[in-house]
Amino acid sequence: MTRTLTTLVLALAASLALAQDKPLDVPKDKLPSAKVECVVCKARGAGHGPERAVAGVEYRGRAYFFCNAKEVSEFKADPEAFIPLPLPRPMPKFDLTDLSGQAWGAEAFKGKVVLIDFWATWCGPCRQMKPVVEKVRAKFADRGFRVLSVSTDEKRADLDKYLAKNTFPDPVLHDTEGRFADWRVSSIPAFFLVKDGQIVAEWRGVVKQGEIEKAVEVSMR
Repeated sequence: MTRTLTTLVLALAASLALAQDKPLDVPKDKLPSAKVECVVCKARGAGHGPERAVAGVEYRGRAYFFCNAKEVSEFKADPEAFIPLPLPRPMPKFDLTDLSGQAWGAEAFKGKVVLIDFWATWCGPCRQMKPVVEKVRAKFADRGFRVLSVSTDEKRADLDKYLAKNTFPDPVLHDTEGRFADWRVSSIPAFFLVKDGQIVAEWRGVVKQGEIEKAVEVSMR
């Protein structure tokens, strides 16, 4: 087979893989024997790491695996909601105002490294991550690093009640516009590290302080 023909065959195979937009079950005998990370749990920040795959689905030329068979139907209903997006990538629309009245739009992120934290007052893991985020913020604050704490609480009264007893060193915003959906936040806490308007790292659930610090350090260079 000539090089030109080989290139055409590979291109055709790639095109067919991308065209396969209907999720197909991976046969049980084709499931990996080694432990793998569940795509649904990873998207939700479950944090339990690799487990034995009990089911799998092939979608757009790639196989995705699950630790619970019930997750398969959820994935099939909306695969794009669980598949990680490439990094870096432009940040979605963000046109919120913090509680002090400062607007945070695209212009506000130019030339800055910012950690956006989507959270809620009722979320246990969010409260667990609060001191971790504040330690990261303190380590890089003198270099211009900022943290935006974006509350997804439905009621402003719940947020105000929480803030009366808990302080935040950086701006707090109330997501009354449902921007969390534009950012594909299906579970909280959800963290996005933004550099000059580009998402360069992201995490779900409870995250180790060192992991965030490492990403911030790289972004501050």
